[in-house]
Amino acid sequence: YILIVAITAHIFFLVLQASVEASGEISLCKTGFPEDVYSAVLSRDVLEGQPLLNVKFSNCNGKRKVQYESSEPADFKVDEDGMVYAVRSFPLSSEHSKFLIYAQDKETQEKWQVAVKLSLKPALPEDSVKESREIEEIVFPRQVTKHNGYLQRQKRDWVIPPINLPENSRGPFPQELVRIRSDRDKNLSLRYSVTGPGADQPPTGIFIINPISGQLSVTKPLDRELIARFHLRAHAVDINGNQVENPIDIVINVIDMNDNRPEFLHQVWNGTVPEGSKPGTYVMTVTAIDADDPNALNGMLRYRILSQAPSTPSPNMFTINNETGDIITVAAGLDREKVQQYTLIIQATDMEGNPTYGLSNTATAVITVTDVNDNPPEFTAMTFYGEVPENRVDVIVANLTVTDKDQPHTPAWNAIYRISGGDPAGRFAIQTDPNSNDGLVTVVKPIDFETNRMYVLTVAAENQVPLAKGIQHPPQSTATVSVTVIDVNENPYFAPNPKIIRQEEGLHAGTVLTTFTAQDPDRYMQQNIRYTKLSDPANWLKIDSVNGQITTIAVLDRESPNVKANIYNATFLASDNGIPPMSGTGTLQIYLLDINDNAPQVLPQEAEICETPDPNSINITALDYDIDPNAGPFAFDLPLSPVTIKRNWTITRLNGDFAQLNLKIKFLEAGIYEVPIIITDSGNPPKSNISILRVKVCQCDSNGDCTDVDRIVGAGLGTGAIIAILLCIIILLILVLMFVVWMKRRDKERQAKQLLIDPEDDVRDNILKYDEEGGGEEDQDYDLSQLQQPDTVEPDAIKPVGIRRLDERPIHAEPQYPVRSAAPHPGDIGDFINEGLKAADNDPTAPPYDSLLVFDYEGSGSTAGSLSSLNSSSSGGEQDYDYLNDWGPRFKKLADMYGGGDD
Repeated sequence: YILIVAITAHIFFLVLQASVEASGEISLCKTGFPEDVYSAVLSRDVLEGQPLLNVKFSNCNGKRKVQYESSEPADFKVDEDGMVYAVRSFPLSSEHSKFLIYAQDKETQEKWQVAVKLSLKPALPEDSVKESREIEEIVFPRQVTKHNGYLQRQKRDWVIPPINLPENSRGPFPQELVRIRSDRDKNLSLRYSVTGPGADQPPTGIFIINPISGQLSVTKPLDRELIARFHLRAHAVDINGNQVENPIDIVINVIDMNDNRPEFLHQVWNGTVPEGSKPGTYVMTVTAIDADDPNALNGMLRYRILSQAPSTPSPNMFTINNETGDIITVAAGLDREKVQQYTLIIQATDMEGNPTYGLSNTATAVITVTDVNDNPPEFTAMTFYGEVPENRVDVIVANLTVTDKDQPHTPAWNAIYRISGGDPAGRFAIQTDPNSNDGLVTVVKPIDFETNRMYVLTVAAENQVPLAKGIQHPPQSTATVSVTVIDVNENPYFAPNPKIIRQEEGLHAGTVLTTFTAQDPDRYMQQNIRYTKLSDPANWLKIDSVNGQITTIAVLDRESPNVKANIYNATFLASDNGIPPMSGTGTLQIYLLDINDNAPQVLPQEAEICETPDPNSINITALDYDIDPNAGPFAFDLPLSPVTIKRNWTITRLNGDFAQLNLKIKFLEAGIYEVPIIITDSGNPPKSNISILRVKVCQCDSNGDCTDVDRIVGAGLGTGAIIAILLCIIILLILVLMFVVWMKRRDKERQAKQLLIDPEDDVRDNILKYDEEGGGEEDQDYDLSQLQQPDTVEPDAIKPVGIRRLDERPIHAEPQYPVRSAAPHPGDIGDFINEGLKAADNDPTAPPYDSLLVFDYEGSGSTAGSLSSLNSSSSGGEQDYDYLNDWGPRFKKLADMYGGGDD
């Protein structure tokens, strides 16, 4: 407890001291540079764009717009935030050791100046030693040798230490790093090389080696942020390219320099904090990154708040954790209704926040103070007025307005209205307009002017969420609403509606049924009502326009199609003479009582019976449009005339509604008979009727079913069904006919294709070689009698000049060949050939010449003779073979052999 009290007192003392110091600064503030001379310690080499230091300018009223200038603009420049940068790269010397910074007000042209002094950073002992030492030499480790077939371990392990090379070195380049050497260079002429990224792999050319001396050098400045480490391999080979040493690994570490300014992830950071938050409330976290080595001072960042706007109610409302960037509240008094947003300038500095050597950058943190419900809604007036016509619903009666200081369109601002008194029947409701937050008083139930002419409502308004704790305000506001009801002309109404009366059917025209009148709800208006007929489906009624008396103008019939369930409905209209005129409708329902005014009829009207005695009965009933007690039970009987009725038929009553008609005789010829039947109902007095039953007497099978053709019609198969059956049969016949035509055409196309023979297959102009020797067909033991057609069969006198188809292609001159006889051969093959010839001559689809139906005969009895004579040169001497020259080149050789004389 004592510790808590001590800490609380200490915090109070610090806050009080900060307030005093802040008030003192405000009162003693002086515009201008707070220091006369700014100093910065730099290394010898100054790089282009390198930040040097930050000068501060005190702007007391915060309204001055200051512009900075340098006395050495070619070497130094100043940003708007007071950061001084090097314009170019140069070595620091005495001529650059001092210059001036000017600050000028852009409006008043008032000018201030301050001196800047740059001093050289003293060299560390290690650096001087490094500069003075000689280039290091790296020797290839001695290879492992074998002794008596076993490997011998090296005397010492070779671990090449990494080479540390600072980034952004200014050279001169190439800059020597180490010398690679092999102890075999005393006996051999060696060549050295390096491989790996940075040497012969991308990025290539950064490191080079002298192949003779082994001197490894770097050719350009390195950037640690691009590549922090290079891994190279050194090789040693002889002049023939043979490896003389195992490659060694060389690691080059790039030493980080503070050459990167911290960069915030976002230039503008947005955060929120509820109003009324206590000190220590977390707000947000800002984060900056530095491309330099995060494990070195160059990348270690520190945060601080440079400014806060506005500075009310305290200039230090927030603080920031210098390492994590967490922003928290340190003072009370956050009020959204006074300050809705704070803007903080956050600075991040590397080198652990060292203002002299560290590089800085700034970002903006925008902190929005969120609303809490610390203000209840308040009515703008104590009484609101409105009016509404009677019998109207869903109309706005009054508009209630409130004010709320909380943030609009939030639960802390949205108002909810309720009626706390003056409306016990719940005829009113209040809805909230989401845009204006007004309360809209509406009527949800009809209001009757004749019952109540005015309503005084008590209403209350409160927020959608409750007030925050500790707020000293009433949670709601109340007001009254005075609503005046306006009288309007209302519709007349029938009572009762509908009106039901009971009346027997058959009532004559001119009979007064009832009086159907309407009432006017407007008691304070003197109005007259007139009546008219609005709906009368059967046109049975009329109404008196003055007194509403309803009279019949036609006979009421219960069996009319306009009567449903014994009830007839008629609608009438009542209209007043108000302004505007109003009207109302009423329905009169007449319940019609049945009287016995319809005679019964036989049902069914058609039936079937077999001409034989068994089976020979028909079950019938009666149809009566009347209802009980003017319908069944029924009495059935047959008339006395004609006498054939009772002679042929008998009727037997089964019960009150059904009877059975039987064939009295053993056989009745098939046909249609009309049997009159007398049917009497049970009315008082009863009604009877002679109804005709059409009975079809037909021949029946063993099952008692009619078998004659007329049964189709008698069984109910109508004309439409018969026509449909006939149409189906016709369609089926057409399909069959089309299929037959298609098959016939297909056969003709197949025959036409068979008659089209390729000219190469034509045997009339070719001599076929069979590779056979002998005396021809005469030397063979074949019976060719069926294929021979000798001239001796018929005399030459009956032979025609020549039988040839008109479309046959001519082959050679007629006189050189014997003419084929047209007489048919009695053999089977002859008949077949002549029938085929006749069919081809009469076929209109035949080709224009005959390529298949030319028949020649060889052998004994053939008019062409035998080719065996060609085997004897002596036998052909008397023949003329010159015509073979006309047959083409194939027969020219044959003509020379047999037509060339003795030679």
